[in-house]
Amino acid sequence: MRLSAKNIAIERGGRSILAGLSFEALSGVALVLTGPNGAGKSTLLRAIAGFLPLAAGAFALEGGASEASIGEQAHYLGHVDALKGALTAGENLAFWAGALGGDSSSGVWRGALARLGLAHVADFPVRALSAGQKRRVALARLLVAPRPVWLLDEPTTALDAAAQGLFAGIMRGHLAAGGLLIAATHAPLGLEGATTLALGASARVAA
Repeated sequence: MRLSAKNIAIERGGRSILAGLSFEALSGVALVLTGPNGAGKSTLLRAIAGFLPLAAGAFALEGGASEASIGEQAHYLGHVDALKGALTAGENLAFWAGALGGDSSSGVWRGALARLGLAHVADFPVRALSAGQKRRVALARLLVAPRPVWLLDEPTTALDAAAQGLFAGIMRGHLAAGGLLIAATHAPLGLEGATTLALGASARVAA
């Protein structure tokens, strides 16, 4: 699978955020977006997911489902955890599994929580969880509705070292299974062999 971007330009509020940007992301190899605040990392992820229009250029996904858009084949995880505080961790995941076309059965979401070290909070209301636990519940959405493309914006925010290690293993598993992953981050993700796309005054790609 390959996601390509050709001469991408994105504008917001009449201001150019990205212009003339081209790159490729390949299955099995993470593409990590770096750059200072305001460089366009979050904007680029949202545009790939289909949430923002392009002023110019186009994205293309080879090897995916030809009848589905990139957004329909992707998980987008932004800064907001998108959880209902009154619902339990399990109820939140069951909702998202159903909304995303996954398996909402308890065995699936309990297994997802266990992989992120949260089996013990499955029946706790999300409002009672710590910031790091809420983030891990949000990350568990990636596991209850399999999709080949993961678009992650600062995925390890609020995670301690142990949780970062657990999630790094999950990301490596997704890549090893032929998944495609693009992540914006200011911190190392623990993904060996990742390709870096540095956004800023002059975007550049480095292996």
